Amino acid sequence: MRVVSLVPSLTEAVAVTLPGALVGATDWCTHPAGLDVPRVGGSKYPDLDRVRALRPDVVLLNIEENRREDADALAAAGVPVRVTYPRTVDQALAELSGLLAELGAPAEPAWLAAARRAWAALPGDTTRHRAVVPVWRRPWVVLGSDTFAGDVLRRLGVANLYGGHAERYPRPTLAELRDRAPELVVLPDEPYRFTAADGPEAFPGVPCALLSGRHLTWYGPSLAEAPAVLAAQLAAPVTHPAG
Repeated sequence: MRVVSLVPSLTEAVAVTLPGALVGATDWCTHPAGLDVPRVGGSKYPDLDRVRALRPDVVLLNIEENRREDADALAAAGVPVRVTYPRTVDQALAELSGLLAELGAPAEPAWLAAARRAWAALPGDTTRHRAVVPVWRRPWVVLGSDTFAGDVLRRLGVANLYGGHAERYPRPTLAELRDRAPELVVLPDEPYRFTAADGPEAFPGVPCALLSGRHLTWYGPSLAEAPAVLAAQLAAPVTHPAG
């Protein structure tokens, strides 16, 4: 099986589970560390000629991560594609199990079993923070409804104030975000790289949790450690002084 992955989290999942199967990945596929496979450009604008030249048996894509026109172009060229679209932790675990079995994994990998245990061990729904979750600024974009990251946070006790929005990624103004009076602002380091010096100053006086974007948004081996990593980061917010 020759696999090209255009999804960083799936790249990591395939690389650690089926050594040798991965023959191509995007420039943004940073895990596992030291991954040595041909690169095919970005997730949004891959070099499709380079992808085809790798003679993949399947190309892995995600509805949010990749463009429909690239999936259609590959399919039209006779290249099999496998598209994923988990919006909850449970869906991610199920899709990973099915995908890896399709690619030839003889059994469920240890990291996936560990991820199931880690998420199952969390307490039930207990909301501890009412939060807004920006994922971009200039303009501001926040998590809305029906997102994988939103479900991750819900399981960790974070109620997304935009979770009932009609859009999956609303674009409120900063004034609108402040008017929601969040108890917490969640600032991941991807896709926008929020830091202690870039983000909290927009919400003076409000605790801001700086989260690992990989653990918040990737569905792969990082799922096994995500509950502990994210819980620790949520418990240690920074606050920019008001006034």
